[in-house]
Amino acid sequence: MPTLFEKIIARQIPGDIVYQDDRVTAFRDIHPRAPVHILIVPNKPIPTANDIEDSDEALVGHMFTVARDLAKREGIAENGYRLIINCNTHGGQEVYHLHVHLVGGAPLGPMLSR
Repeated sequence: MPTLFEKIIARQIPGDIVYQDDRVTAFRDIHPRAPVHILIVPNKPIPTANDIEDSDEALVGHMFTVARDLAKREGIAENGYRLIINCNTHGGQEVYHLHVHLVGGAPLGPMLSR
């Protein structure tokens, strides 16, 4: 069964897509945690970071260069931003399709609360 993200990538359900190419799709998070909160998702379904294969190395690297370019375009690169990948339940993953959160536009505070 396709994930929510696969449906957004295929444009079967609406998403505020800010970038798409043959390898990745980036769209705004529907519950943003900062002024800029974009998800960068591989078009290939990879459930978790644990499921990344050696052959996915260039794809994962591309996700990070897209994040860098989007941070510049969104005007958050100079002051800083955070890239987050959650993995499985204890890591806070909610949708089991690998994705990078690009978060910024305001001071983000400590990375983890105690």
